[in-house]
Amino acid sequence: MKSLPNILTSSRLVMALFMFVALAAAAGAVPWVSDQLTAEAQLRLERWAFYAFVVAAVTDFFDGWLARKLDAVSVWGAILDPIGDKILVCGALLGLMALGPNPLVVLPAGLILFREFAVSALREVGAGKGVKLPVTLLAKWKTTLQLVSIGAEMILASWGAFGLSQDPTVIGGFTLVAHGLLWLATLVTLITGAQYWEAARKALA
Repeated sequence: MKSLPNILTSSRLVMALFMFVALAAAAGAVPWVSDQLTAEAQLRLERWAFYAFVVAAVTDFFDGWLARKLDAVSVWGAILDPIGDKILVCGALLGLMALGPNPLVVLPAGLILFREFAVSALREVGAGKGVKLPVTLLAKWKTTLQLVSIGAEMILASWGAFGLSQDPTVIGGFTLVAHGLLWLATLVTLITGAQYWEAARKALA
């Protein structure tokens, strides 16, 4: 049972990879596969990608909770968990941009990707010098906001795949909510990035 948290974390990596490939294929970016896809198959891929994203996002909560509940916190799990989060978020954002560049999505997506890679680099440099950058409460909320907002953007980008209402009022309202959440997640992401940068600067000074 104590291996269950790490199994969930590892499954998040697998589902994140599947999600990205499915979105890329639906966008016509996978050679020899996308060319053979029908319109219905593309819609199915978009739905499967979203379902994989949701399941992977749920494991992000349960793996940590189970690790504490089962007293199974491990070094391997501590390494895999943040990697799984970043691969899921980055893969989803890249998949979204592959489906079709949206000016209101590209900028926040780019800022989130920049922050994630920058903080990962800070952690690596800090680890080499024996400096740890613990995850803050705001950073945990940041991950939740990212996952919720990206999920909303995936629904919006694949609206037809879910057979949702074509009422312009409904679509317009959901668009405002999805974009608003993404920009809020971006703001919190940048704030936490600045906090980590300041903490690393002080620790390495």
